[in-house]
Amino acid sequence: MSERWSRRRFLALAGATGLAGCVSAGSPGSDRTTAEQPNYDLSAPHDLASWDRYDPDWSSPTASPVEAAVETEVLVENLEIPWDLSFAPSGELFITERIGRIKVFDGDDVREVTRPADAIDAGSLDPGSDESSWWVEGGEGGTLGVAVHPAYPDPPVVYVYYTYEDGDERYNRVAYVDVSADDPEATETTIVDGIPADSYHNGGRLTFGPENYLWITTGDAGEEPLAADPESVAGAVLRVTPDGNPAPGNPGVGDPRVYTYGHRNPQGVTFLPDGTPVVDEHGPGGNDEVNVLVPGHDYGWPDAREVDEYPADGVHPPVANTGNATWAPSGSVFYTGDALPQWRNRLVIGALGGQHVNVVTLSQPDRDLPPADGGRRFDDEFYDDRYTATSHTTFEDELGRVRHVEQGPDDALYGVTCNRDGRAGDGFPTERDDVLVRFTPGEE
Repeated sequence: MSERWSRRRFLALAGATGLAGCVSAGSPGSDRTTAEQPNYDLSAPHDLASWDRYDPDWSSPTASPVEAAVETEVLVENLEIPWDLSFAPSGELFITERIGRIKVFDGDDVREVTRPADAIDAGSLDPGSDESSWWVEGGEGGTLGVAVHPAYPDPPVVYVYYTYEDGDERYNRVAYVDVSADDPEATETTIVDGIPADSYHNGGRLTFGPENYLWITTGDAGEEPLAADPESVAGAVLRVTPDGNPAPGNPGVGDPRVYTYGHRNPQGVTFLPDGTPVVDEHGPGGNDEVNVLVPGHDYGWPDAREVDEYPADGVHPPVANTGNATWAPSGSVFYTGDALPQWRNRLVIGALGGQHVNVVTLSQPDRDLPPADGGRRFDDEFYDDRYTATSHTTFEDELGRVRHVEQGPDDALYGVTCNRDGRAGDGFPTERDDVLVRFTPGEE
């Protein structure tokens, strides 16, 4: 079944708005760069104050985020396990599908841009399937993160994170392609390679941060000790220049691309208005976490993850740990738009296992806390005392598995579901899954 989309609803958005990099020596498949590559200028300004969402004096809200209704409108139907979203400055929306495609939605069409040639085959269920299969072909690997160069369309490049095989081993890779080329696949250029991979725990989120460096989340690939080793790029958050070199100002705790380590399977990375990075990650059977990052710090995996294991020597505590509850948090954004004023200045997280959207208020010490009625406060003494987290659940079992949420250039909030991967609960996937939605104010 082909994608169906809402042109009218999306047009408002469209109208409103060194090549090889640091590829490790001897990395598997590190010769992926094509011989005849254009010499793209990948440079970008690195001035935090120029970020369009920069607000060093931001304040956390004190009202409940669930006091006002929020609804969704479907923009695209029948996507096939969409994994990530990245808006171009021009308003085009790039979407990865885990089965191996990069697509673009520009309001006039949903079309395929390219398929990473080396990405593993990944399967999916049919829309409306009643099959329940925890493992589809490819497992949790495949074509995952996507990020548009901040100066797009000059250069006209889009970055992608994908899983590939080299003999009997799996790895993850970050590359970019020229989406304006007649054959984008032929322009693929690797910038980070040899990231450990497995059938699960691949991380995979990409985003350009406030200073136009590329942030990459990686999982432990089922090898827990790798996450505790800052010399490894597994179980880490990486920060690199657009050509893949270590970003200036990285902490230098091990591999020069590592910003933080000790992560299990981080799938969301976003930024507070002052530029501080925030990551969410999957725990083992619960114990999902939200972490506010400090460069060079160890976030505990595998030595500390249970609530009773904190505080732990040398481990930076989270701002939230779900304990026995399971969110399975995935893509997230710190929402700063005006389209949903009740969610402004809050962390919004797509939840896979929980099949909902989490709205998390990160309150500064001098601010009143929002009501916890219908939500949950994370205020035990071991938590990171820079913020107090209060979480509220929305859209429970209404959309199914929510893979990612993203703020658009029109200040609206968008999201994609992940219901065709075999893990959705009763009632999913529907005949229209998977979907791209826009969140809108509801009727009072």
